[in-house]
Amino acid sequence: MEWENIAVPSGYLISWKKALNLRRMSMRIDRYGEVISVQSEVERNGFTMSVHVFYIDGMLVDTGASRMLEDLKEFYEEVPIEFVSITHPHEDHTGTAAWLLREKSVPIYIRDTAIPQCRTEADIPAYREMIWGERAAFDPSPFGETIQSDHHTYKTIHTPGHEENHLALLDEENGRLFSGDLFIHPKPKVIMEDESVPVLMRSIRKVLEHDFEEMFCQHVGYIRYGKAALKKKLDYLNEVSEQVREMYKEGRTLEEMNNELFSDVPAIVPLSDYEYDSRHMIRTIIEDAAID
Repeated sequence: MEWENIAVPSGYLISWKKALNLRRMSMRIDRYGEVISVQSEVERNGFTMSVHVFYIDGMLVDTGASRMLEDLKEFYEEVPIEFVSITHPHEDHTGTAAWLLREKSVPIYIRDTAIPQCRTEADIPAYREMIWGERAAFDPSPFGETIQSDHHTYKTIHTPGHEENHLALLDEENGRLFSGDLFIHPKPKVIMEDESVPVLMRSIRKVLEHDFEEMFCQHVGYIRYGKAALKKKLDYLNEVSEQVREMYKEGRTLEEMNNELFSDVPAIVPLSDYEYDSRHMIRTIIEDAAID
């Protein structure tokens, strides 16, 4: 690998080979062009999920969960972090933000309407704290319409659906999207209670209006053909929405729809005490159909 090809803010001396060769049982570090991807994995009661933080040109995208902190500290000490961009305030994206602010004194940016909840310790269900750990209070600054590193400019695109303050970061010049939790899976079977399938679909359509190819997802990692992957997810959600709307017109109950469309129950459903559930997908589609 040609480490010198990575854009580094002027005035910094760093061993990139050392940074990318950091290895622990629960951490993996990879490079995709200019982007460094740091992956950690959590496993609790049959539920397993990867979490990624990304680094490029002095910018850190999201901060992972607090349970990742011991793994991430060495990486944070090795790379010249100039600022942090957070896609949304969930604890698996903001978990080490307080440490970064306290120990590295770097500015942290998030959507303006998410700032009040970041200034207090997160009040999260017990199962989420068990999986991700606590999220300490921190004091971020608001994004503008764009944010700029030394060599790149990113457009901040409001993409609610997964979370009301969710943003995606788009480098239009290089066709690169940091998608936060907009993607996660091409064919989701469950969502959280406060998510919305129709709102998520509108956000995906908004992003697809832009020109990009590569996508960096906080739970999947690097997706070479990211725009195609998002289109595949939108097609799937369209198909599910049409099925639900037809069943709704036929007078089918939510339980009948759920049994037919989503008979398999993922481990996260009982683990979350049904905060994650396929019923929330159906319910939000029905609510949107009723409004129409």
